[in-house]
Amino acid sequence: MIDSILDYLSNSSAIAILVLVLLSIYLVTVFWIFIYRLLSLNSFIVNEKKSLESLTSRNTTVNPLSSLYKCSNGSTSKHILKACEISIIKDASFGISWLSIISSTAPFVGLFGTVVGILESFAKFSSHSKVGFSIIAPAISEALVATAAGIFVAIFAYTFHQILVRKVYELNTYIKAQAEILIAKG
Repeated sequence: MIDSILDYLSNSSAIAILVLVLLSIYLVTVFWIFIYRLLSLNSFIVNEKKSLESLTSRNTTVNPLSSLYKCSNGSTSKHILKACEISIIKDASFGISWLSIISSTAPFVGLFGTVVGILESFAKFSSHSKVGFSIIAPAISEALVATAAGIFVAIFAYTFHQILVRKVYELNTYIKAQAEILIAKG
């Protein structure tokens, strides 16, 4: 396995290697953003859920760990709570757009590597008078590795983006519910 990877890289052009390095950087970035954002969003959600439960119980007080409480400093003003909602969601969704960008561009980066690989293969074959399928097929399949890598990265980026967008929506729901209760009680 490792020998075949090293063999592939030793026979690849500089552009193909550059494309694979860029896609590797994309993949690491995707996982880093996802893990970091997922952990922080889960923490936000737990605190906001507890705060909402506290508001709807007999206690009727906001959890001091609530982001809404920290931002509004206990104010029940509709305008302040709305501004805090916007600020919290903006902070909670920071970096998530990068997942969307990567999921959109990774296949094109991979396709670029494939096109360059195919062009290089045809350039090599131009000096031969007869080239059979048994010579062309391996060259084309090696070039398609870049497209496969781009799609592989895009699948993770898109999936993680959707998961995090859903988490932000869940957080937003808890914050809006708290704000509505605080405005009604205030």
